[in-house]
Amino acid sequence: MSSSNSHSSAHSALPSPLPPSLAKPVRKLSNAAMSAITAGESAFHALRSQVGGHPGVLASDDNLLIVKSCLDAEKTFYELLALGDERLEGLRRWIPRFYGTLRLEGKVADDAAAAGALEAGISVVLENVSSSFTKPNIMDLKLGTVLYEESAPPEKRERMLATARETTSLETGLRLTGFQVYDHTSSTSIITPKSYGKSIKASDLPDGMRRFFPLSLPSSSSSSPEGQGLPKPLLLPIIRGVLKDVRTIRDALARTELRMVGGSLLIVYEADWEAARSALETNATTNSAGVEATKESEGELGYDSDAESEEEEAPAYSVRLIDFAHTRLTPGDGPDSGVLKGVDTTIRLLEGRIQELESS
Repeated sequence: MSSSNSHSSAHSALPSPLPPSLAKPVRKLSNAAMSAITAGESAFHALRSQVGGHPGVLASDDNLLIVKSCLDAEKTFYELLALGDERLEGLRRWIPRFYGTLRLEGKVADDAAAAGALEAGISVVLENVSSSFTKPNIMDLKLGTVLYEESAPPEKRERMLATARETTSLETGLRLTGFQVYDHTSSTSIITPKSYGKSIKASDLPDGMRRFFPLSLPSSSSSSPEGQGLPKPLLLPIIRGVLKDVRTIRDALARTELRMVGGSLLIVYEADWEAARSALETNATTNSAGVEATKESEGELGYDSDAESEEEEAPAYSVRLIDFAHTRLTPGDGPDSGVLKGVDTTIRLLEGRIQELESS
């Protein structure tokens, strides 16, 4: 692995440097994560929590970082974000932290190779959003009604138009790309693949949300978690928090002039009962103390590095925008109406799930 602007060997790689004024770390990385960056691809393994996107995404051995191959457009997008481009101001806090770029040239760990690891070329190094969770439930929601770029050849346009019509994308601006839900009985994550999201109709989307946010029913034989889901006192505040964040993201997207083809909304929440309870209690305490207002401010790289101690706390949930391979700024053309349609659909689905739980 070598940096994108050096000819160093595969075992002395570093991310492409940012300007000194922006080089202050936005999150304290462990020694293992830094070693993964500098030691080469053997320090990475296939990302096990990937539920959407193209295969071959890698994670550092401690799971703090992910490395994914990228097109020039995605690299440019993250660099604009890191450099503080004011056109992306509203979205900055909702996008995974960007640590730089790498050029992969050496070997990868066996499991990464078996999973179809990254091709040689430029890759972005990003925060692994799921790394802070004990037992993460993860959903990838593909946004937008248009699944092709303006420069796409006619054949691809027709193919993508057909895909949008045949799935929920055209009607709702949303497709359930895939999700995983932790099962306490088997101690494994149950994965719902892409084929599910491609096969369902718009009327089936609420069922998908029920599957991702299952309610754990009380068991008369055991007080320990069984099956999937959280009890209502934990599940409801998590979904309400997710809904609040999605609404804020919707407002930010409405103020941003861009076109996002193939982008997704990533929702992660804690499936471990005790970890979820602890995180919610911590959130309630910090919010009542006014810490939430502090988190609104943005420092180097667009993140609040001064509030690092608060952000190191394990969260109950996290919502992010991801996948910018085909995203471009479009000054003067307004926001992406198809993406907004998908976010509006997500909001309605979350509201519907909350109403179901409140009345159950």
